[in-house]
Amino acid sequence: MRNARVSIAIVIMLVAAWEAAVRDLAIPEWKLPAPSLVFDTLVNDWSVLGPAFAATLQVTLAGLALAIIGGVGIGLIASRSRLLENAISPIAVILQVTPLVAIAPLLIIYIGAQATLYVAAFLVAFFPMLTGTLAGLRAVDPALSDLFAVYGANATQRLWRLEAPSALPFMMAGLRTAGGLALIGAVVAEFVAGTVGDQAGLAYRIVEASYRLNMPRLFAALALIALTGVIIYALTGLASRIVLARWSEQRAMAD
Repeated sequence: MRNARVSIAIVIMLVAAWEAAVRDLAIPEWKLPAPSLVFDTLVNDWSVLGPAFAATLQVTLAGLALAIIGGVGIGLIASRSRLLENAISPIAVILQVTPLVAIAPLLIIYIGAQATLYVAAFLVAFFPMLTGTLAGLRAVDPALSDLFAVYGANATQRLWRLEAPSALPFMMAGLRTAGGLALIGAVVAEFVAGTVGDQAGLAYRIVEASYRLNMPRLFAALALIALTGVIIYALTGLASRIVLARWSEQRAMAD
């Protein structure tokens, strides 16, 4: 809580310094709008920015949800077989290290602009969930593993009572990384796909504002993207703390 208050205080001071610098130096708004003007634009242009914010948030959350389901599911399946894990891992690494802007045009050709947004958000968030799940499932305490073997636990019992609980910290770490990456993937895909109309996201509004030199709207859209990232980071962090707190309590009871 204290760290959050410090962070908020620093942000407020930076915004105040930005406002003062723009006013004292008489910087024109087409170069650098003042925070007060950005806020006014955010309110006055909400009819345009609001739907764009909703579109970007929808793509981000959908891509993150798919990455959680796909990363955890495939990680569980791959952990059952070293051969399958070795077959899947190179594909996942290739998708992760290949720049999204390089494959997005191909995705647009094959599946269309709108579907590309969701696939792009999924792809960049998938790898942290997959690697976190695999690393966690492989990080089982050998002594506990031997104990389960002595008592004749079957594969299902080992998975749900030993491996999955051990993997939770790794999966939560992957989730916090995946949340931010899903937003990045969604925004980058919006830049490349250039969706318009009701499906236009914040990236399209940024491009549109830059062409018109409407810097207040551009900064307002950027502020919404930053706010989205902060919200996602806070929510994934809260989910991680809740899950790991229960995990710690269960481990303490087991000990």
